[in-house]
Amino acid sequence: MFIAMHLPLSTILAQAKLPTDTIAASKIEAATARVDSLTQTLTNPDSLANLTPSRVMSALHDMDWGSVITSLSSQFISLGLRILAAIAIFYIGRFIIRKIHNVLRAIMIAKDFDQSLASFLLSFIKITLLFLLIITVIGVMGIETSSFIAIFASAGVAIGMALSGTLQNFAGGVLLLLIKPYKVGDYIVFGEHKGFVKEIQIFHTIITTYNNERIIIPNGGLSTGTINNFSTEKYHRLEWRVAISYGDDVDLARHTALAVLASDPRIATGESDVKEDAPDEAAALAQDDASTEEEHSWLWRLFHRSRRRAAEWRATKQAAIESKIPKPNYKPYVAVESLDDSSVTLIVRAWALTSDYWSVLYAINEKIYNEFPRNGLHFPFPQMDVHINNQSS
Repeated sequence: MFIAMHLPLSTILAQAKLPTDTIAASKIEAATARVDSLTQTLTNPDSLANLTPSRVMSALHDMDWGSVITSLSSQFISLGLRILAAIAIFYIGRFIIRKIHNVLRAIMIAKDFDQSLASFLLSFIKITLLFLLIITVIGVMGIETSSFIAIFASAGVAIGMALSGTLQNFAGGVLLLLIKPYKVGDYIVFGEHKGFVKEIQIFHTIITTYNNERIIIPNGGLSTGTINNFSTEKYHRLEWRVAISYGDDVDLARHTALAVLASDPRIATGESDVKEDAPDEAAALAQDDASTEEEHSWLWRLFHRSRRRAAEWRATKQAAIESKIPKPNYKPYVAVESLDDSSVTLIVRAWALTSDYWSVLYAINEKIYNEFPRNGLHFPFPQMDVHINNQSS
């Protein structure tokens, strides 16, 4: 633009396509020459002294105002149309965003999404769509959008650097809500902290210990650390280490320990106790087809037969996968673990429901303490034999 201002206006117009009417062309050429002379006078400080009101009025009088008004009118009309188009796009886009928000909210409610995750996702999607809509409206109005995008990007980088720790916790909270390594009510262990999950927030997870102590853990560490979740599996293994004296009958101790375990009905006795029977989807679909097949059209029967075949295929694949997974032995087990200085240590293992873990652990402790002495078994104390050799000098 700065270079173009120093070119004579007559030269610029000479390069353009002039009208074929010689009279109109001559008038335009004369007006252009006057405007060019006035422009050179205004841009040249040395010629400002020669600038007089009469010359200015003469140049303005000879200017083709019809062309100027026509040009300005076309520009104003174009600007008005762009503004109307931008307003229409804004309201239509906002209506579409509102509909998308309502549809996504209904889907999340139907799928029983976590409330915190659903609220965050809906807000994030709505803000993102509104930002894209505003950028689109600005572009339709003819304003360069690259500068706005650069400003927002720079602001985002600055905010991200200032709030790096908070954003890490925020990202960790979103990851935990999506993956769900634990849920509210689970008993977890994270480092030196252990307790029941009370609440999962965007930035922190709140757990409550057995002593009713409230611990707030940042989600950034939870999303990248090692979490021990005791509540995920249905059954949990318990272990007891029982020491008996040297000279006691190991077989009698084993028999007594197994009898103690068998006396508690909460102890699993084998694999059948913990086998979870999954619903047979193929059998259920087959039963529904058999009971209602004649009441529906051939298209309905074809669709449900395809569903039954798909269910049978999934059941076959699931059975093949489960056959390759090693299954633990849920039968109670007693063995000699170690021969210590003053005792023989037995390891006693059994399985129980995770919800009964602590109650079974303490109950079996008490029963072992009572039953072992009744069967002639002894709990040794740490002792040292000292032999004194009294020799006369």
